[in-house]
Amino acid sequence: MLTKDLLRVSRAGGGYHPQFTDPDDEALAARVLGVYQGHVGKRREELETALTDLEREADDFKLVRGFAKLLEREATFETRAPVAPVRARTAAFEAAEATGGVVTDADRNAALKQAADRLGAEAADIDASLFADREIEQVLTDCDTRYDPESLREQYDLSLAQTALFDATEVRVRSSEPKALVSAVKRLRLMYEIERTDEGREVIVTGPDALFRRSRRYGTRFARLLRTVAKANEWHLEATIDDRGTERLLTLDTGDVSVPGTEPVAEPTFDSGVESDFYARFESLDLDWNVVREPEPLAAGEHVVIPDFAFDWKHSDFRVFFEIMGFWTPEYVDKKLSRFADLEDVAFIVAYDESLGVGEDIEAAGHRAIPYKRTVRLKDVRDALRHYEGELRAESADSVPDELTPEADVTTIAALADDYGVPESAIEDAAFPDHERVGRTLVRPAVVEDITPGIEAGMDLSEAEAVLDEWGIDETSAVLSRLGYRVEWEGLGGGTVREK
Repeated sequence: MLTKDLLRVSRAGGGYHPQFTDPDDEALAARVLGVYQGHVGKRREELETALTDLEREADDFKLVRGFAKLLEREATFETRAPVAPVRARTAAFEAAEATGGVVTDADRNAALKQAADRLGAEAADIDASLFADREIEQVLTDCDTRYDPESLREQYDLSLAQTALFDATEVRVRSSEPKALVSAVKRLRLMYEIERTDEGREVIVTGPDALFRRSRRYGTRFARLLRTVAKANEWHLEATIDDRGTERLLTLDTGDVSVPGTEPVAEPTFDSGVESDFYARFESLDLDWNVVREPEPLAAGEHVVIPDFAFDWKHSDFRVFFEIMGFWTPEYVDKKLSRFADLEDVAFIVAYDESLGVGEDIEAAGHRAIPYKRTVRLKDVRDALRHYEGELRAESADSVPDELTPEADVTTIAALADDYGVPESAIEDAAFPDHERVGRTLVRPAVVEDITPGIEAGMDLSEAEAVLDEWGIDETSAVLSRLGYRVEWEGLGGGTVREK
């Protein structure tokens, strides 16, 4: 982004048109690059003098300053002085005060000599160091920029468009990569809604007036969003600009700006700490649900809703959508509630900040509502999901035969549940005519007979485990109990197999 004073726009026809560069401007970009590279090791004052001379020669001095602003951010300036400037000034001023002040050159030289004697330096070094830390005296030590003339021009155009968005109050975007766009919108904590138009889905990002008051901080978020917009293969953007009290329209299309070899703005993975905290805690649970971030858009009348999460039932094609409503303005809450009411034929859960007091409205729209304060309770979400589990488990159980005859000599309830793609509860009530159930392990009777001679009272538990492991059995206690044994524990020294 550029500073506002470097903005170049045309207001022809009542619009708001950034004055982008063209390939002919690469020659000017090359000259600005050359000025920086040619002044490595020189003072900033010399660099700025050279840039001022170039501004006088160029057709548009703002363009020179814009190129220079981008390069300055990648340049390194250092203070170089024989003596630390603060020490030099302190010593010189104290010496001048002690001699009754500095009026003549002789007084000045005497103060410098006295300061030099005090610091063990030369008077000339004290003189050279007095104001070496002023910005204009700093030395350009490095200009290792990633730009060449072409990419510098591309970055300038992108930065110019971003600066033009500083005063936007609303931005409307169509993109060939809508999911990436919405992700960026949410991560920048912008308010948005999605409409379906004849040209495709349009993301409408509301401006600062929809909050409490205009703020540059909000405008810079629009500007940062443009980096993600411009990464798409096809896109169209329209922004309403508050141009000193006059509303103007800014329009940008594919090809107007691009992102030269850099990634979109990096933001925290989650839209808020509440979402991040919930996701981490839910992921740690061993449930029959997989949590998915930012699932597919849902049709809501003429609009679209993209929930924060979805819960996928592990054993069939069933999805429950989940939205976390934080602190929003009343107008934005009303819009969200109207979108929720327009959702059809979806399982939807909404956790809402209890200060919003919208639980009844959510329930009236046919969705499950969960109030929260500071953090979403896992128990509440778990209870809401159980509402669907009963029917899902019943459907799973209906898909499992009444009798199961696994091919393996030894298997488990869990393994069979995975084979059938159902929860373990759907397997537990089945009959196993060819196997004996021992705990949650299924074993053919012949295997039990083969194992029996290998187990005897008095052997170490580790030896018994080795025998069972040969048959792929890890449920040791249940099988030993079936064979008439128990484990006698001897402190920390291990266990011994004993008859019951």
